[in-house]
Amino acid sequence: MFKKILLLLLILTILSCNATKPAIVTTKPVPGKVKKPVSRSTKHKAKPTTKGTDSHTPNRSVAEVIESSSRTSVTNDVIGNYIIQYKDIAIGNMKKYGIPASIILAQGILESGAGRGILAMNANNHFGIKCHTGWTGDSVKHDDDASQECFRKYNNPAESFDDHALFLTGRSRYASLFSLPKEDYKAWAIGLRKAGYATDPKYPEKLISYIERYNLEQYDNQALGRKYVPSERQTIKIASVDNRSGSFYEVQKGDTLYSISKKFNLMVDQLKQNNNLSDNTLSIGQKLRVN
Repeated sequence: MFKKILLLLLILTILSCNATKPAIVTTKPVPGKVKKPVSRSTKHKAKPTTKGTDSHTPNRSVAEVIESSSRTSVTNDVIGNYIIQYKDIAIGNMKKYGIPASIILAQGILESGAGRGILAMNANNHFGIKCHTGWTGDSVKHDDDASQECFRKYNNPAESFDDHALFLTGRSRYASLFSLPKEDYKAWAIGLRKAGYATDPKYPEKLISYIERYNLEQYDNQALGRKYVPSERQTIKIASVDNRSGSFYEVQKGDTLYSISKKFNLMVDQLKQNNNLSDNTLSIGQKLRVN
């Protein structure tokens, strides 16, 4: 009897130990499917960058490309300096020949790349005038509508401005222009294109754009002796300078490049480079950049 009780106690003890162990669950892997370990990483946001800019760099003049007989990249400052340098010649030619000063300057800007184009640099040709029949002066070869065309070469830019006036007044196809009002620069711009001065269909639009952006019609009013009232459109302001103080000097009788270079502590070569001069020829009233 005692043995039976002892055996019963032993069985109960074994059963109670098995009940306290946690159940183990196994899962058979699915054939062909491997569970990838999970890896965690921290992403760093890249700082935004602005190509070609620097927050510490001051704003500069906006560059634009002028396409005429050559492709030239210039800034508003370059165009403004060109206007200051040649506005007096343009006003004088308007009084003498009847061509609006605004048109003269706009054509000069466009045709010469504001004095930085190849023809302006190498031949002082600011209006892209080709040799044509009867030209006996100097010339240069330059690729334009055709390869190695003949273009007129001048001793200085002032000669180019004068020849431009003679070119328009001396050819019958431009005669209709001189019946237009002198202050109507839009009609002149359109008339030049119709008369065949340029083949670019946007030629009038480009001239008008320069006239209105830089208020070139003010020089028409000066030549006509009229009071100029600036329009309300957004324009680019041009800083004015005195003859002897500032950025430009007006050539006086007896001046030479050497004497001017000494006055402003410049090298002659630097003075020539600043003004796109190919030789030492100067004309009275010509404005030279001396800064």
